[in-house]
Amino acid sequence: MRPTVIDIAREAGVSLATVDRVLNERPGVREKTILAVSDAIAKLGYVRDMAAANLARQRNYRMAFVLPDTQSQFVQTLRAELAIASVAALAARTEIEVITFPSEDPHALAALLAELPEKAVAGVALMAPETPILRDAIKALRLRGISVVALVSDLPNTERDHFVGINNRAAGRTSAVLMGRFLGNGPQKVAVVAQSMLLREAVERRLGFDEVIGRDFPLVDVLPTLESHGSPDVLRRVVGEMLKQFSGVGGIYLLGSGHRALTQVIDDLGLTGQLVVIGHELTPHVRDALIAGKMAAVITQNVGHLVRSALRVLRAKTDKTPIDAGQEQLRIEIVLRENLPTGPEEQA
Repeated sequence: MRPTVIDIAREAGVSLATVDRVLNERPGVREKTILAVSDAIAKLGYVRDMAAANLARQRNYRMAFVLPDTQSQFVQTLRAELAIASVAALAARTEIEVITFPSEDPHALAALLAELPEKAVAGVALMAPETPILRDAIKALRLRGISVVALVSDLPNTERDHFVGINNRAAGRTSAVLMGRFLGNGPQKVAVVAQSMLLREAVERRLGFDEVIGRDFPLVDVLPTLESHGSPDVLRRVVGEMLKQFSGVGGIYLLGSGHRALTQVIDDLGLTGQLVVIGHELTPHVRDALIAGKMAAVITQNVGHLVRSALRVLRAKTDKTPIDAGQEQLRIEIVLRENLPTGPEEQA
């Protein structure tokens, strides 16, 4: 039988009212009494039903998902999953607000985050590059008691509460195994393209990629990373110049967004089918590219799981309850033309 607040009161030698004040962090309780109640909770293994407690208190949550304002199909898929999750979240007294920021303007992002405490936001899930001004903005949110979760791309040098996403270094290692095996024997060059190396996901994927290529495929030469800064025109230009400059390029590893622009420039140069192209996230365009033979493989994750996990973690951090690490672990998935999912879940 699960322990109850009555058991806690009996074990700690206090009244039920005192237990209630401690559980709800109300003032007027001595530190010695708080410690006695906390010890009783630990000894009995009491786990509070926060859903019931919040319902009784008529507590509502407002969670903000802060995303870059881009045309990335992955971000669009993420927003679609958030719209679905928003409906289900209402039953748990949770409101989801999606807020966008200019992807290349850290000052605008910091200003936006500074406004969130006035909106009574309990938690923030944030997909953004790590910069000094962002670190300060996150610290300010945490000082106001607002939980912060890094989404998709980690922010390990900030005071964020948790990271929700795949292991990006492992994703990079997985991409390297696929690239090396697709390229086969003999000397080859591989180009690497990123939106920005300020994104932690790009850094970790590149580190994992280099680790495996250097260890297992010594004849493969990985070129310096090209950055598009989120501009399709810049991506087409830098990739086009690179392919004209370097001979022997057999593969391209795309660390993040830009699949449409990349496959277009490869088409324009008449190289479709001649390069091994590996990227991330199963968007509608990537699906078409896999079917057409313009991409060899994609490393992806379940976006629905990503959104639901971020919500669960934000709720747990807000309620100061434990996180189920196993439930929140996102799997790395490999998709080829031969195993493309056929249902509506293909983008999730």
